[in-house]
Amino acid sequence: MSFEHLGLGPNILKAVARTGYTVPTPIQIAAVPVILAGKDLIGIAQTGTGKTAAFVLPMLEILAREKRGHGHRHPFALILAPTRELAAQIDEHVKMLAEDTGFTAVTIYGGVNEQPQIDALRRGVDIVVATPGRLLDLMGSGYVSLSQIKFAVLDEADRMLDMGFLPQIRRVVGALPRDRQTLLFSASLSPQIEQVTASFLRKPEIVQIGRRATPAETVAQFLYPVTKSRKVDLLLHLLDDMSMDTVLIFSRTKH
Repeated sequence: MSFEHLGLGPNILKAVARTGYTVPTPIQIAAVPVILAGKDLIGIAQTGTGKTAAFVLPMLEILAREKRGHGHRHPFALILAPTRELAAQIDEHVKMLAEDTGFTAVTIYGGVNEQPQIDALRRGVDIVVATPGRLLDLMGSGYVSLSQIKFAVLDEADRMLDMGFLPQIRRVVGALPRDRQTLLFSASLSPQIEQVTASFLRKPEIVQIGRRATPAETVAQFLYPVTKSRKVDLLLHLLDDMSMDTVLIFSRTKH
């Protein structure tokens, strides 16, 4: 299987060749034809499987087929991501793959000056990559309209739900036109994700790479119930274990 067999046009294939991609990954082989057919999709795949290109490539192809003018006043495609780091990473993929198409993109996320984002929106963009909070802020201020969105992606939806973004996601999706194509990508298909897909997607096809909602077999998991006031003490106690020579700690916020 090659990228030529996925139904992508010459400009997109030129971008693929320039980036050094040689053969599509399993998630790309399974998802791209479904997306190009105009169907809603649920993609279950871990990070590092090529899922970003799995939705960016057909998105650009669909944009090209629309033959709309570049830099339109209102965006055509929206990609929602849980963190600004992921949003920036997706934006980098979009701009790299869209180089030969002329389509424009803007990244919208908090923690930085919003004025450059507002200026880009005023000039007109085709694709918006955003985190929910800052996007809602700019929508509320009238700087961005989602009235022309035809293509929406919820990336790493499981992480967005874990981070408590469901109310914001509902508000964003509620502002989208009903006549749209919606894609949802997640590392797992939990009951909560299934509930979200029932609300946001229409008769989606499910593309699943790997087993469903299973941790890596090489990882042992332990749970220590502890009160909030003792969490740091417990962490320090665990770190006294000399066998823990390399440790990665996940925290709710940067504080």
